[in-house]
Amino acid sequence: MVVNSEPQVFLFLSQILGDNVLDDNGRSLGKIIDVVASLTEPYPVITHILLQGAQKKPSSLSWQKVTEVGGKYVTNPYYLEDFREPLLQEGELLLKDTLLDKQIVDTDGAKVRRVNDLQFLKARGNLHLVHVDVGFRGLMRRVGLERTMDAFSRGFFDYTPHDQFISWKFVQPLSSPDLLRLKISQNRLAQLHPADLADIIEELDIHKRTAVFQALDIETAAETLEETDPKIQVSLIEDMKVSEASDIIEEMSLSEAADLLGDLPKDKADDILMEMEKDIAEDVKELLAHPEEKAGGLMTTSFLCFTPLVLAGEAMERIRKEAEDMDFIYYLYVVDEYEHLLGMLSLRELLVASPDTPLSGLMDTRVVSVSLDEEKEEIAEHFAKYGIMAIPVVDETSVLKGVIIFKNLLEVIAPHLGK
Repeated sequence: MVVNSEPQVFLFLSQILGDNVLDDNGRSLGKIIDVVASLTEPYPVITHILLQGAQKKPSSLSWQKVTEVGGKYVTNPYYLEDFREPLLQEGELLLKDTLLDKQIVDTDGAKVRRVNDLQFLKARGNLHLVHVDVGFRGLMRRVGLERTMDAFSRGFFDYTPHDQFISWKFVQPLSSPDLLRLKISQNRLAQLHPADLADIIEELDIHKRTAVFQALDIETAAETLEETDPKIQVSLIEDMKVSEASDIIEEMSLSEAADLLGDLPKDKADDILMEMEKDIAEDVKELLAHPEEKAGGLMTTSFLCFTPLVLAGEAMERIRKEAEDMDFIYYLYVVDEYEHLLGMLSLRELLVASPDTPLSGLMDTRVVSVSLDEEKEEIAEHFAKYGIMAIPVVDETSVLKGVIIFKNLLEVIAPHLGK
């Protein structure tokens, strides 16, 4: 059995920057001012270093041409053609320029962090970027005070400082919109829960916020937008093309889409509605016709309703086909041919019922409902009193017009909790 006995050697960017690269006679060819990495998976590999010599313009040298001898970097032999103009190839980035002192997203901890240093691993002649250092210790390392700080902490506080590393696998750079659009990076943001992603977007400045949001796929963008503060929702959509904005808003729940369009300038909202699919746009317009803080403005029209003679098995089959496009499926509502509300049942009751049982034999006729102009305070009392997850909204003739989901009410009566 062959055992790989290659020792693991770690380096920090702060230990590389500023070092001289020497020729075989010990003469300086320039100082390292940055390093170039190729964004390979799982860890980027260093391809070139940037040197600043006597000439004003920096030059690029392949990392494979450099060896470490006695703690010094030497290139031997070298030729003038080894030094090229520092033009980045596709999928490459300058690490100091792009990451050091810049904001990144820690997708594992769902936080925005500041990069203080970068850690590399030497393996098989290559140098791989493996960790981002976001701790105070990394900052002290850069100014040459790491050991002094460690000794001070142990001597005065009996505390040993620890590194705060984030694996590159969980790092999303934010400094360049081009980086965000790379598939390798985009997937990392999509792995976050929409609520966490919304918190991150709200924490960023307006330019980075827009870049991050516009890098998301349509479904993730819609889910994130629903969790974002209404004022930021408006600013994000205002910065987008109408066609792109309409695609995202179509993926939102109807009630959330109506709230957002109601907050937009009328011209922008009208343009988006014109671009949206006709049936979705009509549903949203119906919601926009009601005051935002009354039942009609709080409800969604995306729910499931059936006639009394529909069998349980038939209802389940329809749910399988349509549930993905519904805002709410836990309750099923039973209506007559004129859409008057007759009763309701839960999805759990449907699941345990015999497939050939008509819904008229399963529904509960004691339905708590509210009118279109019911105030939010009265609606909240109904939720508290009856312990239900949603309340149907009916007009003056008991025609079912929509359903209020508790989450939508929560966003109005307690915005700091609902978002």
